[in-house]
Amino acid sequence: MYTGEYVNALETSRTAIQTKADGSTALFENRQVANRSIKSFSTISRTIMNHYQTILNDFDNKSTNASAESFNAKIKAFRSRFRGVRNIEFFLFRLTNIYA
Repeated sequence: MYTGEYVNALETSRTAIQTKADGSTALFENRQVANRSIKSFSTISRTIMNHYQTILNDFDNKSTNASAESFNAKIKAFRSRFRGVRNIEFFLFRLTNIYA
């Protein structure tokens, strides 16, 4: 179980991020940073600003996509075991029989 200190830190971080994102005063929109031609930083900032609501869901719901990532890893291992896929229909048939 989470300790009170950890939960308080998460809640404080969540509130700070939401306040900055909602008020459009986030670090990513700072004029000094915007004037620089750092392409990777602007890409990252755009991604965070576009998806900040789903990022904040992690603080609210304590949920991750670990199960989806695990299933993707199983599919990848299954495919590599047979050294690729020639017939997609048969591959999907085998996949549904094994993991469904």
